[in-house]
Parts: sequence; C-alpha cells; structure tokens
Amino acid sequence: MTGFDNSFDASFGNQMSASTGKNGAAGDLIKDTTTAGFQRDVLEESVKQPVLVDFWAPWCGPCKQLTPVIERVVNEGAGKVKLVKMNIDEHPSIAGQLGIQSIPAVIAFVGGRPVDGFMGALPETQVKAFIDKIAGPGAGPGDEAAEIEAVLTEAEGLLASGDVAGAADLYGAVLQADPENLKALTGMANCMVTAGQWERARDLLAGLSDEQKADAALAALLTRIAQIEEARKLGDPRALEHELALNPDHHEARIKLAKILNVEGDKDAAAEQLFYVMKRDRAFDDDGARRQLVQFFEVWGPKDPATVAARRKLSSILFS
Repeated sequence: MTGFDNSFDASFGNQMSASTGKNGAAGDLIKDTTTAGFQRDVLEESVKQPVLVDFWAPWCGPCKQLTPVIERVVNEGAGKVKLVKMNIDEHPSIAGQLGIQSIPAVIAFVGGRPVDGFMGALPETQVKAFIDKIAGPGAGPGDEAAEIEAVLTEAEGLLASGDVAGAADLYGAVLQADPENLKALTGMANCMVTAGQWERARDLLAGLSDEQKADAALAALLTRIAQIEEARKLGDPRALEHELALNPDHHEARIKLAKILNVEGDKDAAAEQLFYVMKRDRAFDDDGARRQLVQFFEVWGPKDPATVAARRKLSSILFS
C-alpha cells in the first residue's frame, strides 16, 4: 500500500497554530490510542522514530491473527519502531480519512506523515521485512537528531515547492519534539509569512535572543518581515505608478514601488525599478537604489534565480 496523498493532514496539520510545549516522556513500544491522542501518539512521535498504526476491531478475525505477530516483531525490534493500535469501532474518523476500507490495516508514519502500509494478516517474515523497509535493518533508538534533520530537510523542500501547509505540518511536529529547534522555528515563521501571517511570525520570533537572531536564515527572515511592515506604510502602488508616469525621475517614489513589488513577490519587477534609478542617478540617496537591491538579495538568498539574474545585471551597470 503506497501513494498516500496526506489529505487527512488538514484535520490535524495546521501546525501554524500548534502548541510548542514539551512532550512528556516517551511511552512503551506498544500502546492504544484514540482520535484525540492520534496527534501526540502518532504524528508527533513519528518525528522521532517510525510509528506503525494498527487499525483493528474486536469482531475482526484476521486482526486477532495479526496482533500477536506484529506485537512480537515490534518488541523484538527493541525500539526500531513503535506500534500504536486504534479500534476503528470506537474511533472511525482517522481510518476514514486515510481511506481504509478493510482491516487489519497497518500504516507506517514517518516525520508526521503516512509513508507506506499493508493490509491483512501477514506472516511474521513479511511483517519483519516491512519494518526493515520502513526503519532500516540497523535502525534503533538514539537516531532522533538524524530523524529531525531529515524532517526539516523535507519541510524545506515542501515550502520551496509551494506546499506551505505540508511544510508547516512538519515544522510543527518537530517543534512538538524539540520546542527550541531554531531551524523549525524559522521554518514555521517562514510558513506564516508566506501565508500572509507576517504579524504572527513576528510575534513568534520576538522572544528569541540576540544570539539566535544572528543566525543567517533567521536574520534574513526578520529582514523580510521588516520589509513587509515597511511596505504596508508606503501607500497605494497604483498611485505610485501614476506618479511615475507623470514624472519618471521621481526616484523616491520608484524605490517605494520597488519595495512594494518585492513584498508582493514580483522580485524581477522590483529589481528593474531599482536598476532604473541606478542608471539615471547613482548618487541619489547616497546610492540608495543599489543598497536597497543588496538588501533584497539578503532575503532572496544567493541561489534564488532573481538574485542570480539581478546580480548579473548589477555588474553590467556598475562596471560598464
């Protein structure tokens, strides 16, 4: 069973409003869970290590055959994976969201997401092979840091691809496991900014120390938030465009327009406004257009296509 679309995440996964309190001590390798406990027992726990969820019901004969087999394999694994059992008669909603139509069904969660699964009462050898596939033959406890780093890498990729909700789910799960994780805090704040919730991002980061705020990625995000806050005070971009149509060399208005275009996500257009000023009057505001473009680069990042293109054009202007 593969190809999960993670559509069920919406019910649990708007982690942009998740608590960042610490978890209690880890439970046993095998436990029962409820709909209310699913977030803690499965999504958050799977950030630290793979979690198998066994969906079963008291009337299910094959479930009774699978139970002793999977419990024995999990116990013998000594922490390779955890097993969480969910009675679908008492708690049907999770199974419904995952599209489970027959039981027993076992779904593996890693990094807060379903990644694989099987249905039916498999023999012990196949259950072992499935767990080895999910966790790796040599996996075991003590790999939490590596697991978290892998989740953060996945979250970064999701955010870069535009899946803000998916990235926020993963960042939130990491924060549940490690509330002080600076990468996760920065990532969550980035999700908030991307979703238009820059004020929440600002509040989330307000309590960090100066040393933490010196982190390059976080410093760039804080600059981005400051740019958004400033741009909101610069007026109507249509009024600025009208003003520039009447007076193209109104450089102050053009730099204001560039700042607004930048926070609206039109990086290339923002850069073009600044290039115009540089070409017309490098001395304006003590080379203010170039300084503003450099500040944009700090937020965009050196590998952003807009940065690469603008740096190339900037060089041609400066050294022509």
